[in-house]
Amino acid sequence: MRKIDIFDTTLRDGEQSAGINLNTAEKIEIAKQLERLGVTIIEAGFPASSPGDFDAVNRIAKTVKNSIVTGLARCVQKDIDATWEAIKVAEQPHIHVFLATSPIHMEYKLKKSPEQVVEQAVEAVKYAKKLFPLVQWSAEDGFRSDRDFLVKIIGEVIAAGATTINVPDTVGYASPQEYGALFKYLRENVRGADQVKFSAHCHDDLGMATANSIAAVENGADQVECTINGIGERAGNASLEEIGVALHIRKDIYPFETGLNLKEIKRTSQLVSRLTGVVIQPNKAIVGRNAFAHESGIHQDGVLKNPETYEIISPALIGEDEVPLVLGKHSGRAAFRDRAVKMGYDLSDEKLNKAFAEFKKLADRKKEITEDDLVTLLTEQQVLIEDVPLYELKSVQVQYGTENIPTATAVVATPAGDIATAASTGAGSVEAIFNTLEQLVGGTVNILDYRVTSVGKGRDALGEAVINLRYNGYTTTGRDAAQDVLEASAKAYLNAINRQLIQASIRAQQPTV
Repeated sequence: MRKIDIFDTTLRDGEQSAGINLNTAEKIEIAKQLERLGVTIIEAGFPASSPGDFDAVNRIAKTVKNSIVTGLARCVQKDIDATWEAIKVAEQPHIHVFLATSPIHMEYKLKKSPEQVVEQAVEAVKYAKKLFPLVQWSAEDGFRSDRDFLVKIIGEVIAAGATTINVPDTVGYASPQEYGALFKYLRENVRGADQVKFSAHCHDDLGMATANSIAAVENGADQVECTINGIGERAGNASLEEIGVALHIRKDIYPFETGLNLKEIKRTSQLVSRLTGVVIQPNKAIVGRNAFAHESGIHQDGVLKNPETYEIISPALIGEDEVPLVLGKHSGRAAFRDRAVKMGYDLSDEKLNKAFAEFKKLADRKKEITEDDLVTLLTEQQVLIEDVPLYELKSVQVQYGTENIPTATAVVATPAGDIATAASTGAGSVEAIFNTLEQLVGGTVNILDYRVTSVGKGRDALGEAVINLRYNGYTTTGRDAAQDVLEASAKAYLNAINRQLIQASIRAQQPTV
């Protein structure tokens, strides 16, 4: 079976989604999970774009060993140098350089002639090849580019040393028939095409990203670029889980092997959703909450008699195994640690102790501790950054009545080490809390988005709050979970502020790249 490399760009193209703002610890956690999932290449970020991205790419390159780590760069020397400094510590240094090739991009964005674009691409690849053994070159907006021009420029960059050629459908305009035909044409006409991998990168503006990616594979692509849950700019990217499971379930017509550990799909999907704050739509293929739900009586009857009547995918295939009760309030620290290790967490003793303390508090209040509860507790500790003084919620109290004005009082430990108290009113309980906390953190805070969802089922389920806000000129996202949604909301608010403080600290310490 032909091997198809899975190039995951969740941490680069996926993070460019509106409202997503991952810190370094969260990116590392996602990268480690992608490694467990078995992706071939992890695009960890765009090192030249910011000190924070440089730091994250560098630390991921040091951490991940079983997947190739790459960074994005424009076809300019300073981008390539920054990517080398970030990636050179990796097991197999890899760079992804790109340059637009469509007539509209060359004329209006680059303001360069086709000849100048070819020259810039060739010089960039030659320079990158001096540093990196693996050089991927992308023709941005490749699908809308002139075919003959693509043949010319791809042939030139292959001669310059490129090892992978990516031909993206950057704006999601292609149909499967057209996109597949393009790869077939390039394979047959590009000089040196047999010496390199061809890669597909599809966006989902017309809802055809997965179909287009598979069409490219059928016509000679050896690599597919995608994201977990299909996140990405505008309508998102091709969905990794859809491509991986489709190729597996329909291997009768797709004789390709991806090397993915499909049992890690559910956990990877949930981790990305939790850390990005992007909720998975209930009917999302493969990973949606309703992907294996049957409400129709006819369907239920059929599934009870034989699951294959309506389920073409076994829930167990993607790790959707029922774990109703994993630990209880009488479980000890050793059992908790063992369970954390089996779930893939690598916590310091201090963080494990904090997670265990939170687990005990929750176990005293809940009848059952589910896998989802543990993922929430352990993930929050795993991605916690402790080197920067932060705000900590000590208590929050709300006075509310249908005939009274909601009033909130909050006690917060400040980064300066003080304990501060404030009170304020609002049109509702949540607004009263946010108004109170705004007094305590100083500056102007604009709430851009806010939502609360349940973690698991039942009236005693955890409530997870996600808030997107603008603070000190920067947009950031915070989240937290508690059984009381008002407490979760207050903690999520401070989490967003703290994330901004952490990023400010990184910007101050990192030299300009």
